[in-house]
Amino acid sequence: MAMPTPELLPAVAALRLVDHHCHGVVPRDLRRAGFEALLTEAESASGLGGSLFDTQVGFAVRRWCAPVLDLPRHAEPEEYLARRAELGHAEVTRRLLRAAGLGALCVDTGHNPRSLLSPGELAEAAGAPGYEILRLEHVAEDVVESGTSARGFAGRFRERLTELVRAGEGRVVGAKSVAAYRAGLALAPYRPGEGEVAAAAGRWLAGARPDAPARLADEVLHRFLVYTALDLGLPVQFHVGYGDPDVHLSRANPALLTDLLRATAPAGVPIVLLHNYPYHREAGYLAQVFPHVFADVSLALHNLGRRAGALLAEALELTPFGKLLYASDAYGLPELYHLGSVLFRGALSGLLREGLAEDAWTERDAARIAGMIGAGNAHRVYRLPA
Repeated sequence: MAMPTPELLPAVAALRLVDHHCHGVVPRDLRRAGFEALLTEAESASGLGGSLFDTQVGFAVRRWCAPVLDLPRHAEPEEYLARRAELGHAEVTRRLLRAAGLGALCVDTGHNPRSLLSPGELAEAAGAPGYEILRLEHVAEDVVESGTSARGFAGRFRERLTELVRAGEGRVVGAKSVAAYRAGLALAPYRPGEGEVAAAAGRWLAGARPDAPARLADEVLHRFLVYTALDLGLPVQFHVGYGDPDVHLSRANPALLTDLLRATAPAGVPIVLLHNYPYHREAGYLAQVFPHVFADVSLALHNLGRRAGALLAEALELTPFGKLLYASDAYGLPELYHLGSVLFRGALSGLLREGLAEDAWTERDAARIAGMIGAGNAHRVYRLPA
């Protein structure tokens, strides 16, 4: 792990973070265009805005990742990419994941438009245990592509999800819904009946194109998937807010989930709101008022770069300290694992130091808060081994 900067509180610097929401990284060397494309949520790095190195995340790469590759801070992009190529993708991945100081990774394996490292390969690179988060829509799409009927869809999906959890032998610790991308988060609160699910599956199958992969985008079916996962006791993650151009941001406000959250509270199974920016205050409110709701500020942390502290402070205005989880949402580039960790540690240290200076809490309290957000809350939510 890289040496902590002097500004970090010792309790924060020592954390072995649980990255509860992350993805694989590209197992090959990248040219500049390919590297920059993975710095953004846009469909392409090309356009009228110039280089993606001229963004908060681009400057953060040069400041924080360059030293891990034995370069001076703020190395120029050409120098950084040349050193990256010299070391090779495997060594770059190992260095940056080890520098993140991770205690565990919970990897979403449902978004793989390109070849990525598996949870096991990431775990080996990071020197920490790796777990899997099943993407519900991906499982449902596999079920449909295997040839199920509309009437048989519900039963076959339940069977398949159960099979995957059992086959995981404790490595599958949660599920994720991307309803925000497909239908929006204004999901009805009630569990859909068998006939309702069969009718929705029938509409889906009738509209499927034989020359295109199956793509679930039906409010009833998204709801069915979520309830099925909760029935198995799987914590369910929801994409919320900021994402790639597929998402309609106004339909990805977590407040739209209020009725569903109210309806699912009695089950006591955790629901985790991911990303949340720019709706992190709404997410904090929901995490405060519903006992089973948790939140993070992943993805936005590294994209905000030096402004990460402002985001974390706003997220913790209402979110209980026992309800916020650390995550990087790193995808494609190992740099994003390291940046997520560095920017989170700096942001959390700044917030806790301000509280100490104002006598808002004691040093013992600050260390306990850091432990909860950095690792303890994720251990509780996903029932990870101590």
